[in-house]
Formats: sequence, structure tokens, C-alpha cells
Amino acid sequence: MEINRPNPMDAHTLNKSDMLASMKLPSNIHLVPLDFIECNGATYSIRPGFYEINGATAIPGGVNFTVHSNGATGVTLVLFRPGEDAPYCELPFPEHYKIGNVYSMIVFKLDITGFEYAYRVDGPYDPKKGLIFDKSKCLLDPYAKAVTGQREWGESQPGMQQYKARVVKDDFDWGDLHQKPLPIEDMVIYELHVRGFTKDKSSGVAHPGTFEGLREKIPYLKELGVNAVELMPIFEFDEMQDYREYEGNKLYNYWGYSTVCFFAPNTSYTASTEHNREGNELKNLIREFKKNGIEVYLDVVFNHTAEGNEQGPFFSFKGFDNNIYYLLTPDGYYFNFSGCGNTLNCNHPIVHQMILDCLRYWVTAYRVDGFRFDLASILGRNEDGSPMDKPPLLQSLAFDPILGGVKLIAEAWDAGGLYQVGSFPSWNRWAEWNGKYRDEMRCFIKGDPGTSQTAALRIAGSQDIYGAHNRSNASVNFLTCHDGFTMYDLFAYNDKHNEGNNWNNTDGCWNNYSWNCGAEGETDNPEVNALRERMIRNSFALLMCSRGIPMFLAGDEFCNTQFGNNNAYCQDNIISWLDWTLLEKHRDMFDFFQYMIRFRKNHRVLRSNLSGGAQGLPDVSYHGVKPWHQGPFDSNEHYVGVMFAGFQRETGLEVVYVAANTYWEALTVTLPELPNSRRWELAANTWEAKQTPQIMESRDFLIGPRSVMVFVGK
Repeated sequence: MEINRPNPMDAHTLNKSDMLASMKLPSNIHLVPLDFIECNGATYSIRPGFYEINGATAIPGGVNFTVHSNGATGVTLVLFRPGEDAPYCELPFPEHYKIGNVYSMIVFKLDITGFEYAYRVDGPYDPKKGLIFDKSKCLLDPYAKAVTGQREWGESQPGMQQYKARVVKDDFDWGDLHQKPLPIEDMVIYELHVRGFTKDKSSGVAHPGTFEGLREKIPYLKELGVNAVELMPIFEFDEMQDYREYEGNKLYNYWGYSTVCFFAPNTSYTASTEHNREGNELKNLIREFKKNGIEVYLDVVFNHTAEGNEQGPFFSFKGFDNNIYYLLTPDGYYFNFSGCGNTLNCNHPIVHQMILDCLRYWVTAYRVDGFRFDLASILGRNEDGSPMDKPPLLQSLAFDPILGGVKLIAEAWDAGGLYQVGSFPSWNRWAEWNGKYRDEMRCFIKGDPGTSQTAALRIAGSQDIYGAHNRSNASVNFLTCHDGFTMYDLFAYNDKHNEGNNWNNTDGCWNNYSWNCGAEGETDNPEVNALRERMIRNSFALLMCSRGIPMFLAGDEFCNTQFGNNNAYCQDNIISWLDWTLLEKHRDMFDFFQYMIRFRKNHRVLRSNLSGGAQGLPDVSYHGVKPWHQGPFDSNEHYVGVMFAGFQRETGLEVVYVAANTYWEALTVTLPELPNSRRWELAANTWEAKQTPQIMESRDFLIGPRSVMVFVGK
């Protein structure tokens, strides 16, 4: 293709600092073309672009396209009319527009509303070396800010998606929004799925299943009392991946843990079309959350992509640098530490930089407050798959200035068997989903023998796990999350019931540590139902009274059920959607959750070590049915008392005693004596649905079978 060069006498070269000073260039700077390219009878004016600004960026007079590949021998920009699959123009990057491994080109007089784009990348083909360049394929820009073709949920053809990108104009007005980050120990995290939260008609919102629908529910979340929401994946993903139909149900990639593009929001989660302003509805949602004192965390998936293994699709990273973006075996196959076909090569400098750029983008462009990293142990694997002592990526994220104020939360394990709860490389910046808290507390709550000692340690903040490195705020305590049973199902099912997933019930975790309270599934037995509700209250009371950062699953507060499905990743129906009719049916449960959240917020001693002298009382102490338990709890004990004490200037001495009886009979218990003629007040009793605090006349009390009581020193 012939390139014609005009007279460059008016040309002015801009460096990155000029560009970043503002997209509104100074009046004395005038960008002019240096070259012309002919394509399909049209002439396109071009010049070298801004090499350090990845992706496609609108600038005065045109669009800057920058992309990089270590192994490519040539790159072509492919332009499409909106909604069309056949390109109307292909513009090769001139060889002299390449610096190092970066291709950058400004194309003048392109209206961002009039085109979509992709790339063709040429290069060697040697699969055993991981080189699989194929210039016949159109590739999605890894730095695309918006992906086309995904607007309507479930309407694209399975396996036939041609990904293209749009240029996004970032003109969202954040106004005078300023929210000081909340201390991590003060967080009460609420995990939810954007679509499932309001998709069912019972949600009553005007825009079900969308960012806007979620925004309509902010008053509800504020009433509940949570101050942080953790959104399951909202990066662009293909819900049609592995699509199938089974027994009349359409099974999708519903959860979204299979990323197509890390920089683009999922456009099927928007209530309105946002062409070239993709992300504004999400930004509006985040702004409203912040105005109401609620932080926003994103569940991010940097352990693998939707391209899968050798049989998987080929739409982006494979075509740019397959041997760089993915962990490969010596013969060119994909390591699968994610359980999803491939594994991102996170500690390669190129991938490392992309992840860092991505997180910075979501913090600066979307004002996100934190991230939960799915299968985060993969982020610490070397290029040969082995775990690293000081993974460069994790260290960079811990100390990056832009990320300095955000919360970093690791799911500290992966599908390759690496389990790092308590040992995840942290530099005191990373918190962890405490899987040991979930498993050991579930066993204790349902009354398994020999679990009292570990339960006491978990309630007290898991210092046996985190204390050695002084990681006092590292434990994210949870009993339920998207992966596994809901809190209601935890006490309604002994076994998982995933038959509807079309895997013959072989998928999902077998070790649920659940108990059906005497009947499998739904029952009309009033005694069983009363016990189930009490077990839920027990669980939430202990969660709210445990040191660490509490998190629970959306819908637990009104007994939402997944009907025994503990792996509802493909269920885009009432199995996964919240059934808001249950809110009125279980209003007492909502009130209890609200009460316990408020109780936690009102008692700082539950959230952190106040020290400062507690009038002779230790920060944490353990008790049996008689006060001041000596030594470890015996294997046949079913009662645990944990007392927190501390002093702060504003409130003076704070003392909270948590009593948990997992025995099937009532027990008589004696409380420790309080200093300075203080008296105990019963603040919560899960034996009752409604809570009425009352002053204790005696230090002796009767705790009902399978129940929890919480006392405060007054």
C-alpha cells in the first residue's frame, strides 16, 4: 500500500507531557498530517501518535491508536461501520511508526461515533514456542475502553462473537464528590451480582438487572447498614460462553468470571445505550453509592481470560503475544492453574504493567475504592508456574501511589492447589478472604465436636493465622459468598443439588459443612423452620461480633435461597436472582441483620484492639460456662465465651462478651465480674427474633440450646 508524504512544514511534535497536560491542546499547537494512506477510494491523513498512551484515544482533530506486540512483524488498524461485521477500511501502521515494539498512529478526521475498530497482527506461527500469530483474525484491543456486540444480554450467537471496540469520550462530571476512605476495620461488605440483585420482577425497580436498577436500591442498602458493596465481575465478559440449554433452562456464563476485556464495563448491565460514553451509568451508580457513604469494590479476574485453552476462542491476547500473556508449558500448551483453561502470565513485565494500568484506570476514571482478586494466588506465580516469595506484581500493587488508598483483598488460593490463607505476600497492604474462618465457623455453628478452640480463635480475629506478621486487619471473615450455599441453604441442605447445571451434580464443592436441621430442603415443619432461622441468627451474630472485616452475601438478610445449588454460576433465573418477596416474609430476619450491623458499628472494641488500659481486663479473653477458661477448649465442649475489652477516650471502658452455645441443650453460664460496679446488659439473644436489651440482675444466665447471646458491660 502506497504512503504519500505531504509538506511537513507546519508539523509540531508533541511529547507525552504535552498530551497529558490536557486533551484540549494549547492554541499555538496545531497537529497536521505527515502522511496519507489510500483505502477503498478514500484518503486518510495520519501521523505518528503518542506511544505511551495505550488504546484508542480521541484527540483534537482525530483519534490516537497505540498498541504493542513483542513478536509481531506488522499491525493493521481495521475500521468498521457501527454494527457491521465487514470492515470498510484497513490501515497498516507504517514501519517507521513503530518505536521498539509499540505501534502508534493518529488518524485524522475520524468521528468517534462513526466507527468501531479492531486490529490484525502478523507474525510467526510456531505453536510449540507459543507463537500463533494469524493476520486473518480481527483482534480486540487489550486496552479497549468499550466493547461492541454485547449490548443485549443473551442475544449474540454462542461461539460466533466478533469483538470490536469503540472510542470512549470521558466527559463524566463527578462534581465536588469527595469521600475520605473508611478504615478497613470499619467495613461491613455486602457481595452482590449486578444482574441478579434486581432482575426478578419482585425487586420492583424500573430497570431490572442493570447498574441503574442497583442504584434504585441504594436506600435499601443504606437502611440495612452496609457501608461497602463488592460487585461480582463487571468487566466485559461473554455470557454466551459455554451456553447450553437443559430441561427448558438457558444456561449462561452468568457469574462473569471469564474476562473479555479488562478496561471495559459490561454493556449488557446498562439500562440505556451509551455509545461512545460507555461507563457513564456505572459511574453514576458509583457516585450515588459514595454520596450515601457506601464504598464500591470490584471483584476482578486477572487469573485467566475468556480465550480458554487450545480449543478456546482466539480474539485478543492470543493474537498479540500468546507466549507473553499466558503461562505455557515447554511444548506450548496452556497451564491451567485457574481451572478455566488458561492462566495469565501475571509476573511477566508486559502483563504486570497491563494489570497495574487497568487498576489505576478503574481508580482514576471510575473512583473505585477497592478490589477483590479472584484466585489471587495465581498473581504470585512465576512464568514457570512456581510460587514466588516476593511476586513483583503483588509488591507493585501494594506500593503503587495511585492505589495507595484503595483496599486490596485476595482470594488467597487457586485451582492449582496453592493455598495461602495467612501467608499471602502482603507487605501489610493485602487483606484476605479467610477461608479457614468460613469452614471452621460453619463446623462450630452446626455443633461438630472438637471445634470450639478454633472457633474461639476465629472470633477473636484469627491471630494464630495473622498475628505473627502483625496483620491485624487482614482477615475478611465470611460464612457465605457467591461460591457455595446461601446462609439459608447452609441450614436447609445437607447436600448440594446442582442437577440443573447439567453436570450430573458433579460440579461444586462437596465439603459444605452444612446441616439441614432435620429435613432436606423446604419443609412445613414449624420446629425445623424455627431452628433454621435461629441458626441464621447465630451465624450472623457471630460474624458481626468477630474481629476482622465481615462480609456476607446479598439476600442472606431475608433468607434468600438457591434451592440447594452451591455452584449457580450458569443459572440466570430465580435460582440466582434475589426473590424480594422473601423480604416481607422474613422481615424479622432483616431487622436482626440491621440490628447486629448497628451493634457492631457502635462497639469499636469488636473491630480493633483499643488497648489504652482496660482496667485490668485483657484485650481478648476466653471463657467457658465458668469465667476465665484455662487452656485450650476440650474436644467435647460446645460452649465458647469470648470477651473483648478496651478503653477509648470518647466512650471510656468498652466490654463485649459473646456467648455461643452449639449444644442441643440449654446451659447455665456465669459471666466474668466487671470492674467499678459495672453491670452486664444483654444486648442480643438469638433465641428470640426481636431484640430487647435488658440489664442483668445476676452474672448467671441460661443460654438456650443452639443459640448465641451478646452482653455489654454498662
